[in-house]
Amino acid sequence: MSTDQQKYFKTKATEVGLLLAGILLIASNLRAPLTSVGSLIPAIRDSLEVSNTVIGTITTLPLIAFALISPISPKLANRFGMERTLLFSMVILAVGIGLRSVTGVSTLFIGTALIGVAISFGNVLLPGLIKLTFPFRIGLLTGLYAVCMNIFGALASGVSVPLSNINLLGWQGSLGIWIVLTLIAIGVWMPQAKHPTSLPDYDSGEEKEKVNFWKSSTAWQITVFMGVQSLMFYTLLTWLPDILITKGFSSHEAGWMLSVMQFALIPLTFVMPVISGKMKNQMLLGMLTGLLFILGVLGLLQGSTIAVFISVILWGVACGSAFSLSMMFFTLRTKDAYAASDLSGMAQSIGYLLAAIGPVLFGSLYDLSGGWNMPLFVLLVGGAIILLCGLLAGRDKVID
Repeated sequence: MSTDQQKYFKTKATEVGLLLAGILLIASNLRAPLTSVGSLIPAIRDSLEVSNTVIGTITTLPLIAFALISPISPKLANRFGMERTLLFSMVILAVGIGLRSVTGVSTLFIGTALIGVAISFGNVLLPGLIKLTFPFRIGLLTGLYAVCMNIFGALASGVSVPLSNINLLGWQGSLGIWIVLTLIAIGVWMPQAKHPTSLPDYDSGEEKEKVNFWKSSTAWQITVFMGVQSLMFYTLLTWLPDILITKGFSSHEAGWMLSVMQFALIPLTFVMPVISGKMKNQMLLGMLTGLLFILGVLGLLQGSTIAVFISVILWGVACGSAFSLSMMFFTLRTKDAYAASDLSGMAQSIGYLLAAIGPVLFGSLYDLSGGWNMPLFVLLVGGAIILLCGLLAGRDKVID
């Protein structure tokens, strides 16, 4: 091999390495700013003197932002390029984290809304970007980015309370510290913005026709699966510490149990895309995922320490499986990167709008009933819906 060829392959390897590192760093920012809030809910609620229903909107606001921004994310990526759009989203995320860390109800909610807007772009665009740039490693890359996302999400849940107990930090500093990770992602991703890539726009082509996912039953099954699994995850993300505190756990222990739930989902987020990508259909995986959610709720209802611990792990496994299956459905049920991002936009728009109901409804049901049993029974129904939709969406078919 000549010297020029060696330089060429070395340059290409460096470019691919930077692209991969940037994707994984962006993925690492897609959950930590949200999961860092759950274990701090009691402290924030007491500090700002608000009700459970109001504090539940801290989790709901990002979900509403997901619903509103998801449909337009592919269009903006087409206009400005995927790389520049993702870079801009990371800048918005840094601003949102900074604002949220300023003491006050208004800055808390404005910052939280901006965080939701920023994360929406990554949620929608990363599956399409992976299909576009790593078409022969979709399962592996989906698993890697999901693992990075959930590792930092789990860490954020576990360290939030200890960080908030450090002098001069409080809950504001505990939430604000995650801006460091965002700034690192911005620095690594900036070279990609110099060479923006748009998703192929098939509206103007004669040979390929854009798919109308809104008329596809399979697309709606994927959308409901995505939405209900998100509702289940974000509801527990918000209220699991409070549930555990009423069962005798300390706030520190409750925070780490929330972290255990998220660590439990990490192996599945990596393994599930690889396994599902090699299977002819994913019906069995969808059915088992719903069953795990149901068993997890039953353990929380039973209430003993060992049952709660097992149910938290089952919830983590179920959440990891459900999220990864959702991401894989976007690519396995479509023909190309544009269609994958389009389906992702639809599923995440409607799905997160559905999920946004969860935390507020859960808190309201607790305020009305004075206990957690009624809200948990609602989650049992959610588990059954996931089982059914996973079974249907897992069938071997491409939306055309």
